[in-house]
Amino acid sequence: MSARPILYSFRRCPYAIRARLAIAASGQVVELREIVLRDKAPDFLKTSPTATVPCLKLDNEVLDESLEIMQWALEISDPDRWLQSEQGGPAQMLALIGKCDGSFKTHLDRYKYSTRYPDALREEERSAASRFLVELDERLEHGGWLFGTRATIADFAILPFVRQFANTDRAWFDAQDWQSLKNWLESFEASNRFQSVMPKWVPWRAGDQATFFPR
Repeated sequence: MSARPILYSFRRCPYAIRARLAIAASGQVVELREIVLRDKAPDFLKTSPTATVPCLKLDNEVLDESLEIMQWALEISDPDRWLQSEQGGPAQMLALIGKCDGSFKTHLDRYKYSTRYPDALREEERSAASRFLVELDERLEHGGWLFGTRATIADFAILPFVRQFANTDRAWFDAQDWQSLKNWLESFEASNRFQSVMPKWVPWRAGDQATFFPR
């Protein structure tokens, strides 16, 4: 068994993307195990209490929430000062992330996967989710980032979900008058930081040679 922490992940999952971003930013190295969500590996199911990714297995603890994994990594090392903001403090950053993970994610799921919800009206769910994006756009107008002129944990916890929303109907998203938001997302998608956490991994199976992240 690897002596390093083990990260069970799924490449496209926005929760897993945010966890990988923080791990990479902190300089920590983990063993990455790419999970197939439709055929979850037995070892993963034994490890994760919720059977969801990301899940980080430490020596004596399992972190099963993406934000917990981000905070674990950044509390060890935070060279880019993601846990410090120019405007507001940790409580304000966590509150904004909470809005993303709460009502915004609910409406995003009902917009993106509207056929799974018999009572969901796709355009109404998109409109409801958009209210959060308008709030983000207004914040971004002042410094280019959510809490000032540099990135914080809030930016990288929220960006993967804005990307998921945008990619649901990119033509519609691009037509909206959210220039600061669009610039923020486009810069993120084009960044080496994002590209470095998005290589394609072979799905993991017990007995495979360890894959380490970051590479």
